[in-house]
Amino acid sequence: MIAILDFGSQTSQLIARRLREAQVYCQLFPCDAPAGDVLAGEPQGFVLSGGPASVYEPGAPQLPDYVLASGKPVLGICYGMQALTHALGGRVAPAGQREYGAADIRSTAENPLLAGEQRVWMSHGDRIEQAPVGFAPIASSDNAPVAAMADLERKLFGVQFHPEVQHTPGGLEMLRRFAVDICGAPADWSPGHIVEQSVAAVRQQVGDRAVLAAISGGVDSSVAAALVHRAIGDQLVAIFVDTGLLRQGERQQVREALQAGLGIELVVVDAAEQFLGDLAGVTDPEEKRSRIGERFIRVFEEQAKALGQPPFLLQGTIYPDVIESRAPERHHAQRIKTHHNVGGLPEDMDFELVEPLRYLFKDEVRQVGLELGLPAGLVWRQPFPGPGLAVRCLGEVTAERLERLRAADAIFTGELEAAGLLGTAGAPLAQAFAVLLPVYSVGVMGDQRTYQECVALRAVSSQDYMTADWARLPEDLLARVSGRIVNEVKGVNRVVYDISSKPPATIEWE
Repeated sequence: MIAILDFGSQTSQLIARRLREAQVYCQLFPCDAPAGDVLAGEPQGFVLSGGPASVYEPGAPQLPDYVLASGKPVLGICYGMQALTHALGGRVAPAGQREYGAADIRSTAENPLLAGEQRVWMSHGDRIEQAPVGFAPIASSDNAPVAAMADLERKLFGVQFHPEVQHTPGGLEMLRRFAVDICGAPADWSPGHIVEQSVAAVRQQVGDRAVLAAISGGVDSSVAAALVHRAIGDQLVAIFVDTGLLRQGERQQVREALQAGLGIELVVVDAAEQFLGDLAGVTDPEEKRSRIGERFIRVFEEQAKALGQPPFLLQGTIYPDVIESRAPERHHAQRIKTHHNVGGLPEDMDFELVEPLRYLFKDEVRQVGLELGLPAGLVWRQPFPGPGLAVRCLGEVTAERLERLRAADAIFTGELEAAGLLGTAGAPLAQAFAVLLPVYSVGVMGDQRTYQECVALRAVSSQDYMTADWARLPEDLLARVSGRIVNEVKGVNRVVYDISSKPPATIEWE
């Protein structure tokens, strides 16, 4: 396998995802993981991720000694390149001009990693001013004389850009060349391997004890339930909580999809009054997530008592949740927002978590779902955050505002689905939804003044949900959606369209 050392980059898991796309098995470890944990798998090479620190600052994470001592090939990415340089006596310093975004690099020497001119994605404020002894530059950009470097004799490589992101079109091939051509790793990893490994891990963790499944009806929790059901069968008890924060018609859709698609009997709990009570008067998004996370756990604890106290709770946590929440195993990373199922969980809960999808991205989750034989209608359901409409209803969450948001969202997504842009395999949009803003503006309807709320529309294209681009929707479709929302949704007199990419924005608004 290939060992990836995580120095806190927001895209560390993308490296693993790209390697898996190249059918290479890999594992992700914190950069300060014990050497024995990393070396136990006998890695054939190491990839060093990016990170938010500057390697020359006090307390910045450094390259572990065992990496170079192993004699195996190494690829340092961004901060990983700087850590490699620093460890070998080279010089890293602040760049005269930071590079964030697309850049063109030129190959300056023959090497097995990259060649020619190509577009890459930069995201750094430091640069290599002097490469270590034995290294030679193999690529440069206008702002980075050493955009890539190599010690070909020792098979040590560094790139200042990010080959793992979609914005580096040739990045997958670079990672494949490193893993397969340079390290000699076999290219035989597949979704079937993921299922096999996950089922074995669940059986080892759970044994013959019962698992309570937190089902939302979305792709993540449904695939997680299918995986665990394959592993332990009737030991799985599935609970769906109606939080009052669901989309239009979702409760019935979830029941039908899971019972028909998974063959799992669903226990439905109506807890809308409790959730809305917890959210009364709350406007801070982190506080919303925290309260929702705690209430979820308390509801499941109540259900557990009635079901003989299962010791395990299954969640459909996926890796973007972990990354943005800065989960405990990613303490070198920055927290972007707290997902209710990661950083929003109460410390005194009575469950041990089962999270078989924790290190997978959305597209991988869908591949696993298809591998498990789930129906396409379930696998391609629209992503929906665990906190539900609470994070799309900005400001205070009330029953009245939620109804307003549901109606607007149904109009928007319904029009997109009718146009073939959303909800099926191969559809150009990855996700689309409406957001209700706590912003009032003046309007005129029927020659009368109005002072009502604003709806924002969000539609993005993405594969991994770590980066996303706003969708260039047809103007006539946007006009039709806007007209319908203003005319059909009481309390809304203005519609706007979000044209922000991720980064710098996130896909969700809160």
